[in-house]
Amino acid sequence: MSARKSLLPKVPFWAQILLGLVLGVLLGWVARAWDVTWLVTTLDTIGGLFVQLLKLAVAPLVFFAILVSITNLRKVKNAARLASRTLLWFMATSLIAVTIGLAIGLLTNPGAGTGLKPEDGARPESSGSWLDFLTGVIPEDIITPFTELNVLQIVFMAAVAGIAALQLGDRAEQILELSESVLELLQKALWWVILLAPLGTLGLIGNAIASYGWELIGQYATFTADVYIGCAIVMFGVYPLLLSTVAKVNPVQFFRGAWPAIQLAFVSRSSVGTMPVTQRVTERLGVPKEYTSFAVPFGATTKMDGCAAIYPALAAIFIAEVFGVQLGIGDFVLIAFVSVIGSAATAGLTGAVVMLTLTLSTLGLPLEGVGLLLAIDPILDMMRTATNVTGQAVIPVIVAAREKILDREAYDSAHSSLIDAFGGDRPEDTREPQPAAV
Repeated sequence: MSARKSLLPKVPFWAQILLGLVLGVLLGWVARAWDVTWLVTTLDTIGGLFVQLLKLAVAPLVFFAILVSITNLRKVKNAARLASRTLLWFMATSLIAVTIGLAIGLLTNPGAGTGLKPEDGARPESSGSWLDFLTGVIPEDIITPFTELNVLQIVFMAAVAGIAALQLGDRAEQILELSESVLELLQKALWWVILLAPLGTLGLIGNAIASYGWELIGQYATFTADVYIGCAIVMFGVYPLLLSTVAKVNPVQFFRGAWPAIQLAFVSRSSVGTMPVTQRVTERLGVPKEYTSFAVPFGATTKMDGCAAIYPALAAIFIAEVFGVQLGIGDFVLIAFVSVIGSAATAGLTGAVVMLTLTLSTLGLPLEGVGLLLAIDPILDMMRTATNVTGQAVIPVIVAAREKILDREAYDSAHSSLIDAFGGDRPEDTREPQPAAV
């Protein structure tokens, strides 16, 4: 019996996700074409449950990941230097990304010829402003941020707890051991959710097609293409260029090792939900675990080249064109400023409404413009999140290479599937399954 089982082909996880994607598109098309209400409801329920399960782990995962990552810096030489270099590279690449977004938007005029009118938009129920951003960092109590999933406040509390633990030294050792154990427990539970990604893909894609149809994508064709092209330029142009010229490593090898995190980000639309996989693949790319455990959680809540740089730049131009507002050089500088400084407002969750409203309010553009983009947002968010997560893995590799702490042998041999990236620790687990001998 065991011999017969070994002859059965093992379906790679990426193939399962691809199958879910194809089936989702097909079922969504059927549901919309024949108005199959129960199928739309089923797809919405499947996709919603997957996202809900991811969000369930977000609050405690962020808290303990940030706390542990800060305390792990005590094990790293030149920790302050590594942290500052990481932040500088985050900001530098965000500036490059927002510049690309602005350039594409100015060249293509995504809001022109759409047929959309200002009255088609609706003001969002909640919005972001600089005052809200600055005053909202500090919570009123320790419970509400977890119940309302205010990731920025959770990050603040975790940072305070981590710094306090460092100050206490040996007296906080038991707390740190407990925190590390809880973090491992949360990551294991999240892995069970990640195994459902093929079903989640089917539900999310199917519901998007059934609810909005191809007509909506056609109406936003230029804007959708701009977002995907801008993200692709950053992912497959800017990042490989930095890896080859600054880090002096093979960019193709990076994508071989990091692809499990990138594909999961595309499906889940959550940087925080993908964070454990991002951290694992970054370690397998030769970045020291002590530094990775700081850089990746930090990036998952602040490094958003897709959601906080490319997208707000294009969206601001799109909305300005629909509402007939002329943007000038000063406005473009403000967009860049908001993207570089305010990206923590996105907080690694699905969607980028807070960051978009923050950008629009800074420019004085109508917030009703957000309503024009909400329908198409799930389709855009997949590519944005994949770009976010790619950057969250690229920067630690660059910094580690520059600081000469990158294990280049591990980098050159990194190659894993999504199952291996999260489920296996032994070196042999990183190998792809070989065909059974006949």
